This record gives sequence, C-alpha cells and structure tokens, in this order.
Amino acid sequence: MLELCKVSGGYGHAPVVRNVDLRVERGETVALLGPNGAGKTTLLAALSGILPQRSGTVKLGGADVGGLPSHRIVECGLVQVPEGRHVFAPLSVEDNLRLGSVSLVRRDRARAEERFDFVYRLFPRLAERRRQLAGTLSGGEQQMVAIGRALMSVPRMLLLDEPFLGLAPRVVEEILAVLDRLRAEGLTMLLVEQKLDIALPFTRRAYVLMKGRIALAADSAELARRDDLAQLYFDLARQAA
Repeated sequence: MLELCKVSGGYGHAPVVRNVDLRVERGETVALLGPNGAGKTTLLAALSGILPQRSGTVKLGGADVGGLPSHRIVECGLVQVPEGRHVFAPLSVEDNLRLGSVSLVRRDRARAEERFDFVYRLFPRLAERRRQLAGTLSGGEQQMVAIGRALMSVPRMLLLDEPFLGLAPRVVEEILAVLDRLRAEGLTMLLVEQKLDIALPFTRRAYVLMKGRIALAADSAELARRDDLAQLYFDLARQAA
C-alpha cells in the first residue's frame, strides 16, 4: 500500500529525516515510534506533501505520489490526522467534518453526504454535538472531530500523528475501539506514537525513528518482549551517537 524509499526532507538547509525506507501493506497497522524531536511529524509532513523540501520516492498502491501537492495526495487516498487536532474552532462540528469531504464532493456529492452517517455512527457523541462550535468541545471530542474529518474523504490509508496525546485513559480506549473497528473493515494505518504501551499492542509491525533515521524495524509483539523496552529510546540514541 505505502512504500517509502530513501525519503529525506526538512525545513532548512539540513534535512530532518534522512534516507527513510518504510513500508505498510494493505490492511496493515504499523507504528512509527520515537522520542520527541526524532522527526516523526516531519516524516508525515513529507508524506502529506506539506514539507517544503523533500526527496526520495513515496508510492501509494504502486503509484508515485511523492511529487504531488497535498490536495492531490488526499484525493489519492492518503490522509493525515494531525498532531494537536487542529480543528477549526469557530466552525460547528458538522462544518469541520464537511471540510474533510471537499475532495470527495468533486467526485461524488451524494457519497460525501453519506459519510456524515458513517462518521456519526463511529462517534455518536459528534452526532449529538453536530451544531456545537468545535472550539468548545473537550480535547477527546476534538480528536474525534479530527479523525472524523479525515474519514470524510474515504481514505485508503490514515496517517495518525499522536492521536492520544493529552487524552484521559477512558477516551484513549474509546478512540482505540473506533480505530480497531476501522482496521477490521480493512483500513490501512500508520500510527505515530511515543508511548510503547499504547502503540505496540495495537500494531503488527513497528519502526523506531531516531535522529531522523530508522534505527530499528521489528514485529510489534517481538519488540514488546524485549528486556530493554523501558530504556529502548535511550539505548538506540546511544548506538546512533
């Protein structure tokens, strides 16, 4: 489904991510792990077409999408749920969701309207608050809006950038249950996360990014059994030094 080959990129003269090779098979859920500053969000920006400087090859379903602008990448089915949610605070929940369907409306307006029912079934709380301003929602509800907005475009693959950041354990469980349902329906996902206890049980495989490079690739279950898991990032950073 998604294949990266020697992807590099950054915001200035020096690249933040360097020669990243990564793959996610169709229907698979893969974790991209690493501490703060490792380059995880920068890599997603490269995949989404919003990074000013990027090189290498990005293929989605065998088609090269690396040089496309962001809106065309969304139309191809690769959609990001950004870190920090980034809802449009002055707009209602429903208008936030509607913005996620812009690319679909041009192709199939009727299906775009049907996506509201799909999202509201996944997140009944959003249906109850559809007229409420997004900026007045709780953090967990805003995260539901961000995920729902991405789903409005009928993505083939979701890029989830730390979707559980700052959320209460109960809300984390609620959103994980929705993501698990989406996975069961065949949606492919790349989950960016710092917390190993959340990411590893939910994913099949994992990559660990350190200082902009892939430092480790392993099956998630195998990685979870490592004796040094509690200090994994520290050990990998020391090896990379």
